Formats: sequence, C-alpha cells, structure tokens
Amino acid sequence: MTADKPLRADAQRNREALLAKAREIFDAGDFDLRFDEFARLAGVGVGTLYRHFPTREALAEAVYQGEIATLCGRARQLQATLPAEEALATFLRGMIGHMDAHQGLARTLATLMATRSEALAEGSQTLERTVTHLMAAAVRDGTVRGDVGAGAVMMALHGIGAARHRPDWRAEADGVITLMLDGLRRTSSGDHQGQRAQKNFGEEK
Repeated sequence: MTADKPLRADAQRNREALLAKAREIFDAGDFDLRFDEFARLAGVGVGTLYRHFPTREALAEAVYQGEIATLCGRARQLQATLPAEEALATFLRGMIGHMDAHQGLARTLATLMATRSEALAEGSQTLERTVTHLMAAAVRDGTVRGDVGAGAVMMALHGIGAARHRPDWRAEADGVITLMLDGLRRTSSGDHQGQRAQKNFGEEK
C-alpha cells in the first residue's frame, strides 16, 4: 500500500476550510443542512467538496480523525512540559472539559458514523495508546501503580461519555476522574494494596 500523495498548498487550504466549517456545523448539531451547503459555507466550490469528501459520512470521519489527532497532540505536549503524573491528570481532566464543550459534536459524529465502526474503533485504539504512554511514564516515575491498564481508564471515559444525559453530568464526571486518579496513585504500601484488600474482603464473608 502506497502513501497518499501530499496535497498542493491550495488544495490543503480548501480541505482545512471544509473541515473547520464542518466541525463548527456538527458542533451546533445541524443534521438537516444540505451536503452541498458545506462547500458554500466554507468558501469553496461544490466540486472541491466532493473531491475531498464524497459523502457526509466521509466528512464526519475526517472531523473525527482530526479530533483524535488534536487530543493525542495535546497529550504529547503535556508529557513534554509536565511531570508524568500531572500530565496524566491534566489530560484526563481535559478530556472531560472537551466532552463538555463539544457535546453537540460528539452526538453528531456518533449519529453520522453509526455505520463506520472500523473508523471509530481505530480512533479509540489510538486514544488508548496515548493513555497507555501517559500511564507508563507515570509508572516509571513511581507515582502511578502499575497493575491497572489503560483499558480500565478508557472504560471509565466511555462510561462518562455515555452518561451525558444526567443533569449534573459535569460535576459527576469530574468526581469520577478524581476517584480514578486517587485509585491510580501509588501508595507507600505498593501496588498490591488493592489485592490484599480484596483477599481480606473474601475472608470476611
């Protein structure tokens, strides 16, 4: 498989204009806009729209991929500038802020990409690898326990996202992140503290 040919500068600008306008429209939750209108609002021709994105779903997938890339880039920036545990905490709290600020975008993308499970799975895996890197750095620093994987953190994030209908969602979501970070923090007794607690609980039955 060969790599995609790089776009000319003008073509790249047109693509970025379409993506920026689509993200804005999707974030507003506008499902009814005619597909051709994306071109007019982005200031490009209809042919340009179809050359880059032949369908609304293809446009939504590109917006979704851009969101994932932005989040992963943010994680790399945090890793480069903050201690490992703080980078992890800041990233996870930032995820909640991102969900809160772009609820319309999340709902629109979920609807438009309902049949694109492969793209959704790939994005989730990319995000999980990013969380894995953040956690691994904190484990190496000795600040985060090493017996909990990134999959558990992703499960918590997915659960938080699925509960957005709750009236006190933001406060509760922040509380879940606090609980998770407290649970991940390495204590003086080491990573096996939870295992001993589980054993003691079993003996009390």
